[in-house]
Amino acid sequence: MAPKVRRLYRSFSMMLGLVLRNSMRRLRVRLTSTSRRGIALEKARAATAADVRERFANTRGLMTKLAQMAGYLDAEVDPSLRAALASFQHDAPTMEFVLAEETILAEIPEFYRLVKEIDPVPIASASIGQVHHGRLHTGEEVAIKVQFPDAAELIGADLANAGLITSVLKLLFPSMSTKDMAQELVLRLAEELDYTKEAERTERFGEYYQGHPYIVVPRVHFSLSSPHVLTTQFLHGRRFSEILDEPQHVRDDYGEILFRFVFRSLYRLRLFNGDPHPGNYLFLEGGRIGFLDFGFTKEFDAGEIAIFESMIQAMVLDRDATRFAKIVYEAGLVTADDLDPGAVADFFRDFYDIVHEDGPFTVTSAYASSLLRHTFDHTHPVAKHLNVPRSFVVLQRINLGLYALLGYLDATANWRAIASEIWPFVDAPPSTPIGREEQRWLQGR
Repeated sequence: MAPKVRRLYRSFSMMLGLVLRNSMRRLRVRLTSTSRRGIALEKARAATAADVRERFANTRGLMTKLAQMAGYLDAEVDPSLRAALASFQHDAPTMEFVLAEETILAEIPEFYRLVKEIDPVPIASASIGQVHHGRLHTGEEVAIKVQFPDAAELIGADLANAGLITSVLKLLFPSMSTKDMAQELVLRLAEELDYTKEAERTERFGEYYQGHPYIVVPRVHFSLSSPHVLTTQFLHGRRFSEILDEPQHVRDDYGEILFRFVFRSLYRLRLFNGDPHPGNYLFLEGGRIGFLDFGFTKEFDAGEIAIFESMIQAMVLDRDATRFAKIVYEAGLVTADDLDPGAVADFFRDFYDIVHEDGPFTVTSAYASSLLRHTFDHTHPVAKHLNVPRSFVVLQRINLGLYALLGYLDATANWRAIASEIWPFVDAPPSTPIGREEQRWLQGR
C-alpha cells in the first residue's frame, strides 16, 4: 500500500477505532449492576480520555480536523468522548518555537524590525498551524499564526487520492454519490495551506463588517504575513466553553449574532466561512463576537446563490413541494426526477424547520443532533437518490455546525423574522434590537 494511502486509511481507522472502543465501554457500563454502574461509568470516561491522548497526541492535518468536527457536531454523543475530542478545537499538538521562528524568518526576514516581542509558547493550535501572541514596536498586540513545516506534506498525503476519500465518504453516506463532495473538500482543504488566500479573505470579511456593532473581524497585517505566516490584530475575549453559563438572554443574543453572521455573509457577501467549530469564535466585551480563521472559505457565484434562494422561496414562502422537488433535481441534489415531490420535500424540510414558521424557536442540542442523524439517514425513500454537488458541500457543513453551536446555547429567537431581514428577496425591516442596530450600521456604511 502506498504511503499516502496508508496514512489516510490509518487516520480514519484511528477515528473509527476510538468510536468503536468507546461504544464497547458504554455497553459494558450498561451491563454492570446498578450498584456499581457509577464507578464503571467513571472508569469508562477516564479510559476514553486516555485513549484520545495516547493515540492522537502527535497527529495533525486531516486527522486533527476530523477530531475538531467530531468534538462538537453531536452534543448527544457520550460526554467522555466529546470532551476528549474538544481539546482539538484550540489545543491540538504544537511544534517547538525554534521551528516556528525558522518559518517566520525564512519568509519575513524583517520580522523583528516590526515585532518587538513574540511569546514562544503558543496560545492556540489547530490542524495545520499554531498561534503566538506578539507585540509590535508601536505597542499593538498581534496574533501570529505559523504553519507547521510538514503541514503541506501531511495534508497533501491526506488529499492526494481523491478516489480514496470518495470511498471513505461512501462508508458514511452509502446511498449518496460522493464524488463531488470529495472533490470540493479536497479543493477547500488544499486552499487552507496558503495563508495568503486566508489573509485576502479575512480582509474581505473585515472590510464588509467594519464598524458592525456586534461582529468583529481582526485586521490583517500584510507586511507581517506570507504563504505560511498570518499576522492579525489580537482580540481579547472568552472561548465558547466559557460563555455557556451566561444567562439565557445573553446566550440568545450570541446565537442571533452567529446566525446573522453566517447568513448575511452568504446572501449579502456571497462568502461562506466553512469552519464553524467553537475554537474559531471569541466573545468580546459589549456582547460582540470576534470571528477567526477564514482559511476554509467558499465564494459563491450569483447563479449558486439564486438556487439557494429559489429553494427557500419554494419550501418556506410558497410551500410548493412540486416546485421545490424540481429545483433540487435541476441543482443535482437528487439524481432521479420521477420521485414523489412530497417525499422529496419531506426529506429536506427538516433543514428549514427553524425558519418555517414566524415565531420563537428554540434550537436544542437534541434538535441539532437529530439534524445530523437525519443527514446520515439511509432509510428514507429519497436517500438512495441523493447527491451533494460541490456548491452544497460547504453549505451543509456550516449549517450543521451552526445548528450544533446554537444547540449548545439553547438559543431561542424568531429565526424566520431574522432570516427575512437578511434574505435579499424579502429584505424585511428589523425584528430585534440587534437587528435595529445592524440596520443603523448598514445605513451608515
